[in-house]
Order: sequence, then C-alpha cells, then structure tokens
Amino acid sequence: MTSPTLGKTLIIANPASRSGRGADATRFVERFLSAYDSATDSFEVCRTRSSGDATIRATQARGYDSLIVLGGDGIIHETVCGLMRLDRELRPALGIIPMGSGNDFARSLGMVLNEPQTALSQIMSGEARPCDIGRVNVRDTGELTYFVETLSFGVDAAIALDTTARRAGGSHQEGASLFATSGVKLFSHAQKGWPYAASFDGGEPISGREIIFAVQNGPTYGGGFKIAPDAIVNDGLLDVCLNTRVPHVTHALALFAKARSGRHVESRVVRTLKARSIDVRFEGEVPPCQVDGEGLTGSHFAIDVMPAELRLIWPGRL
Repeated sequence: MTSPTLGKTLIIANPASRSGRGADATRFVERFLSAYDSATDSFEVCRTRSSGDATIRATQARGYDSLIVLGGDGIIHETVCGLMRLDRELRPALGIIPMGSGNDFARSLGMVLNEPQTALSQIMSGEARPCDIGRVNVRDTGELTYFVETLSFGVDAAIALDTTARRAGGSHQEGASLFATSGVKLFSHAQKGWPYAASFDGGEPISGREIIFAVQNGPTYGGGFKIAPDAIVNDGLLDVCLNTRVPHVTHALALFAKARSGRHVESRVVRTLKARSIDVRFEGEVPPCQVDGEGLTGSHFAIDVMPAELRLIWPGRL
C-alpha cells in the first residue's frame, strides 16, 4: 500500500474454506491485527455461513478503506459481485488471503497460496493498483454477473462444476489433481460438442461446435491449468481459448494434459485471441457454464472487459 496502514478494514472470511482450515487462518488474522494496531485504523471480521453472504456484506463496504477476502475463488467472486453494486469511488481496495482449492485469481496476482501469514505480509507490503474484471450479461435471462479470472462454456465448465460438487461431497483431492480426475471422467461424454455462433469486438461472427470455450481475465483455471497463458489481469483485454474442431477423445485428453503447462495452444485444433467484447449464442442444447467456478445458466451471453474497474492490493515483496 502507498500508506503504512490499511485504514478502516473489513475482513470477509470463509471459515469452511480449505476443509475448515480457513477458521484457523481467520483467527490468525484477528490475532495479528489486534496485536499490531498500527496495521489498521480499525478492523471488523465477517465470517460467512452460506452462499451469498459475502455478496451481501460487500455491498455494505461503503466507508471502508480496505476489504480483505479470506478463502477461495468462490468467495472472491461473491465479494466482487457485491462491490460492483457500489459506486466506483466508494469501493475499498481489495486484498486477498487465498485459502482455497483452486486459488486461480490469487495465483494470477503472485500471491503465496494457503499460507495466511505470508499472504497477510504480502498485503501489508503491497500497493493498491487497478485491476480489470469481466462482465457477463445473460441476454435470455437478464442475469448480470462478473468474473475476476474465468468464464467458460463446455467440458471445462462441466469439470469445474463437478470439482465443486466433489469438494462439497468431501473429496480429499484438491486443485489441479481434482480438476484432472474430473476431466478424465467427463471428456468422454463430449464427443459431439455444442453448436455456437460468436463474434469478437463486433466483427464477423464465427460458428462451430465447441467443447472448450474459455474467456479469461487471468491465465489459469482449475487450480493452475494455463488455459490462456498470455492473459494479464490489467491489460484491458480478455483472452479467449476455443477449439476449432472437435477432436477425438484421445486427442482431447492429450490436449487437456498439455493445458497444465499451456502447451495446448500449439495444437492446430486450438485457437486463441484477445478481445474487449464477445457475443456468444448457443443453439439447441446449452453447454455447462461456469463463472469463477460458480454455475451460470443461459444460451446467449454478452461479455466484456471493464478495464481498471477495481483497486486491488497487489502483493509486495517479502
């Protein structure tokens, strides 16, 4: 931060994150900020209990200088959706203590993952700077939502939603391992793909059948899969990765494995591009859709980037 203090600070924490380890992390943050009163002017901790709590509390963040989110990608998504209901000048700077399974947005920022002591030190030595976010308008339902890292349609979305369900069911796998095992299970069910028509920045529409159609603000999803390796969260652009034809399942699985390191973009069946706005419509059966790991339903989506929309506390050097 440009100031030695976080000012008046709100902490929104998910105690259930990372199989309950979020509770210990929250207590650590409370003890630290209580012991070092020069770190903030004052602070308040809000512990979430159910889905949507973070959004509600973030809408009440007017008057705070800083808002620190403790948890995974889901609570970050909820919090940002709440902040977007406030006028831009009233939003506090957003800091992240990553305590999740995927932690993709925190990874894009260079945060240390699942180590709350180190992450808090990164915040204390960090600086508030602008960050882009993505906006999604579901034309056929009227729903409006936002994303900080990822929006995708197809098998990758089905995998993301499956991993969420498996974590809720008590799976002991986490991150990329969980994403990979769900991928092996689900790719075999996507042989036909989903028909779509899309345009980018108002250009001529393209059409095809997709199994992967990812729109990224940051480079990764699924706990570190580099689906858009060149994506940068503050360049004013969204990065798109989609298939140009539906590959055989064995080829699809090979591409899936290469996406761990970003090498899938070398394939002739993969297209990548950058855009400020995207319009995509699906015909017939609609594909699964996820936004920062949360489910989204619809068949016609208008997507755009909102450059420098949030003030984000970027991690400082330790």
